[in-house]
Amino acid sequence: MANNNKIISVENVKNMIFSFRGSQVMIDRDLAELYGVETKVLNQAVKRNVERFPNDFRFQLTENEKIELVTNCDRFGKLKHSSVTPYVFTEQGVAMLSAVLRSKTAIKVSIRIIKAFVEMKKFISNNAAIFQRLENVEMKQLITDEKIDKIFEALGNNSLKPRQGIFYDGQIFDAYKFVNELIKEANKSIVLIDNYVDESILTLFSKNQQIDVTIYTNRINKQMKLDLDKYNAQYKSIKIKHFNKAHDRFLIIDNKDIYHFGASLKDLGKKWFAFSKFDMNAIEILGKLE
Repeated sequence: MANNNKIISVENVKNMIFSFRGSQVMIDRDLAELYGVETKVLNQAVKRNVERFPNDFRFQLTENEKIELVTNCDRFGKLKHSSVTPYVFTEQGVAMLSAVLRSKTAIKVSIRIIKAFVEMKKFISNNAAIFQRLENVEMKQLITDEKIDKIFEALGNNSLKPRQGIFYDGQIFDAYKFVNELIKEANKSIVLIDNYVDESILTLFSKNQQIDVTIYTNRINKQMKLDLDKYNAQYKSIKIKHFNKAHDRFLIIDNKDIYHFGASLKDLGKKWFAFSKFDMNAIEILGKLE
């Protein structure tokens, strides 16, 4: 750095963070530029203190990883024909660099870089559902023009549902819409386990007349029986069975996808509640219902 008064901005550093082997890392060449030293000097300082840099602090890219880096970032074009594969540093490795380089500038730069790592983590956490809908599209692809169409296509695909989340009080329509879409997308069957069932839940199931619906509940009173009879007289019949072994609410779609809800479906959006999709075999839970 020619001018230490213009250290770096957190935003600039965020553009230098890449994802390799499931970790957010920075390339040795970028770090050397930020610290105002040559890449060779930075790596030599690390080698003299190699015991401070285990593999989860610093590791060397493979040839394929180097090619991936060059492909996705033009400024590393010189590496394409180089026999050298760069080292990368995780957040912990960057923190250790300030101790190894031993300068006031190094300390200031490390603080800025670590702040950038923290902001990146917050960004990922706050947008977890969006990144899930991108499936395996990595973060670095967000800044490459050739991937933009693929990203927007994934974001616009309403069939990709978030696996978990929270609906807050007042989000009545959002919560209703989410569950409504789950029901509409069922192809064969839905099983609902919910101890608090009323006519509003029957209305939800009226939106998909192509599936078999079975409701397991602990409360089947006269009003519920009357509502069910009237519903079945107009729509495809719903089966309601008595079941008193469940405390939580579950929605099982097509005998394979299991959603857990922290509130009864009739109370969607009235208070805070969380939902999550389970990674387990639905046959197991279905087998315990009978």
